[in-house]
Amino acid sequence: MLSRDQLREHLVRSRIAGDVATSRENNLDHYSSLANGDPYYRLGLTFDQPWSYRDILALMAKSAGVVADPGHRWGQDTIDPDLTIDAVDAMAERIAAMLSRPEPRILFATGHPTGLLAIHLPLAALCAERGARLLTPAEGWTYAGSGFGRPRRIRYLQDVAMLDDKGGFVHTHDAAPMRHMLEELGGEPPDLVIADHGWAGAAGEAGVPTVAFADSNDPGLFVGEAEGKIDVVVPLDDNVLPRYYAPLTARLVTQVSRAL
Repeated sequence: MLSRDQLREHLVRSRIAGDVATSRENNLDHYSSLANGDPYYRLGLTFDQPWSYRDILALMAKSAGVVADPGHRWGQDTIDPDLTIDAVDAMAERIAAMLSRPEPRILFATGHPTGLLAIHLPLAALCAERGARLLTPAEGWTYAGSGFGRPRRIRYLQDVAMLDDKGGFVHTHDAAPMRHMLEELGGEPPDLVIADHGWAGAAGEAGVPTVAFADSNDPGLFVGEAEGKIDVVVPLDDNVLPRYYAPLTARLVTQVSRAL
């Protein structure tokens, strides 16, 4: 495992954090859309208080490390690598606490099969090795969500849920699949959900303990964290080359193991 300083350097060099690829314009557009009530950017969550554009920007500066200055309207934006590492360590504590229980029931899901799946797979394997029961509800459930015009279905790869579109795993922000998975589990929800995008938002909205990964242009999950619906959100660029996540994943897995 890399030292904290080495991991910080790697996060910046790989643009998982530091000067990230997500533009300032894209971030601010999403913050404005969320403030205006667009359900797409809520990622399955509802909020207990109104969040203005300025409130969301201030929260994202605090929780993810984007530029706090509202006058910075275009160009480069940032994620603070130290906030990323701190959140990874906090996530590890939550997962280790759950794994200390007898046979915890854990559910993994990702809307980023070409990116964050590289983190979910080793973490799921660790949880299984440590005695967790990895849940796979609603496998094969098919629905026609908004924006893509044809049915997609829930499919699992090594106990990580994703959406399949004609044989290919696809990117999604949708909350509907997680809602259906929780409905199928009925009165026995997971003890923990480890996810991102709408998978995480829907779980947090349902009151299920949830830890999540989120990019700087996904403010909904950070608002959910601020309101106590999501336990931990790790800020990071969620779509760099999968191999770049290996050092971050190694820290997460190692920190979970050390805490047990």
